[in-house]
Amino acid sequence: MAADETAQALLQQASRLRQAGRVAEAIAAYERLLALRPDLPDSWYNLAYLQRRARRFEAALASYRQALERRVSQPEEVHLNRGVILADHLGRSDEAKAELDSALALNPNYVPALLNLGNLHEDRGRRAEARAAYERVLAIDPDHDLALARLAGIAAISGPGDPLIHRLRRALARPEASAADRADLGFALGRALDSAGAYDEAFAAYAEANRANRASFGSGFPGYDRRAQEGLIDRLIAAFPRPAAPARGRSGQAPIFICGMFRSGSTLAEQILARHSRVSPGGELDLLPALIAGELRPYPEAAAAADEAGIDRLRSAYLEAVRSIHPGADKVTDKRPDNFLHIGLIKRMFPDARIVHTLRDPLDNVLSIWFLHLDPAMAYALDLADTAHHYREYRRLMAHWKTLYPDDIFDLDYDRLVADPRPAIGDLLGFCGLEWEEACLSFHAATNAVRTASAWQVREPLYRRASGRWRHYERHLDAVRAELRFPGQSS
Repeated sequence: MAADETAQALLQQASRLRQAGRVAEAIAAYERLLALRPDLPDSWYNLAYLQRRARRFEAALASYRQALERRVSQPEEVHLNRGVILADHLGRSDEAKAELDSALALNPNYVPALLNLGNLHEDRGRRAEARAAYERVLAIDPDHDLALARLAGIAAISGPGDPLIHRLRRALARPEASAADRADLGFALGRALDSAGAYDEAFAAYAEANRANRASFGSGFPGYDRRAQEGLIDRLIAAFPRPAAPARGRSGQAPIFICGMFRSGSTLAEQILARHSRVSPGGELDLLPALIAGELRPYPEAAAAADEAGIDRLRSAYLEAVRSIHPGADKVTDKRPDNFLHIGLIKRMFPDARIVHTLRDPLDNVLSIWFLHLDPAMAYALDLADTAHHYREYRRLMAHWKTLYPDDIFDLDYDRLVADPRPAIGDLLGFCGLEWEEACLSFHAATNAVRTASAWQVREPLYRRASGRWRHYERHLDAVRAELRFPGQSS
């Protein structure tokens, strides 16, 4: 077969495999094709897309670079994709910004790059720059609901009559707004009304935003399955009934794991630690979930049954990924709240791991989650009572882990921390094997990017206004109290 015929056959094969979702085979086919015909920019682009799906991020960056060098059409999209990899997966925010700037140099009205640039500025604590990016989007498209919602999310609201509240209400009234648009706008309106002290109106806005969010997932969306969640917790407890074997001197450099419910103070905990001279903040790493999805099905049974060789492979893969993001770091934090599900696996992989468990008042925690615009994987957040049920199941599992590892899990109580920071931070540092450093009190001065919903809160000095926030919404919380089984709670 002639070389051109071989290349055409490989291209067809690679395209079929890519469309079928057979990622590893499609990567191999594109690599064979490009060894023969390196002049195909679209094939480099497709290879990069597949390498990103396979978590081969450096390889994906290189393939996107090849697509650019070979004059791919719409190069601004390639720069955008490189920027997302650098920001979301590799923590290299300066390089990510350079890629987004390159995209906008090619196409100044490229809205996806402007939105990502605004988000990156938010992560880096640069409010004025983020606002400018979102305002540029609105200058291009005055009806861009996501840009308006994000702009409102970083604005200081002057009161119930603030012009941004009027703009949000007007946008919500547009009949052509999709369910996803109404969710974006509704959560922003709820936040603005809460900031303005209009609590009943805020509650109504959040309720409507959660209804719109559910509708945006489509009629086939199953919602939160309470029985399935209870079954998962039962299975985790059964799979890990006793402590992991002691370390045998080969566990490697265990990170500091920070976990708990979302909106419980985990970002704050990481920012405090990030100010220590020995700590590099890892952020919400998706390494454990990726390892579980790739090698430990069915979970948790496969994790409990894995032999030592399998656990060694998982540990090595995890540490290699951490080192690729933070080469030469002394201590790294892995701050993924839902890793509380995986403490049994964590302690098998890293018997010497230290786990910081963040928690706060249950009513504050449940409300704060319900106030967030979350994706379908967190279906419990769409309903207050479901959120309370999920919270109760989380506490049931944490009680099990703390029975197994009472000395290796440290409860960092948000409300105690904000009331009296120095002793709480001292206890946290001591648990993590770190000496006291005064800089940890100035966590809001940290310069690392923060990619969570708490990005702006942790840029401020400690404040107490989030403690007891539930009292503003007390008359709406009867179902939550009943679900939490705290019917008499008064504080």
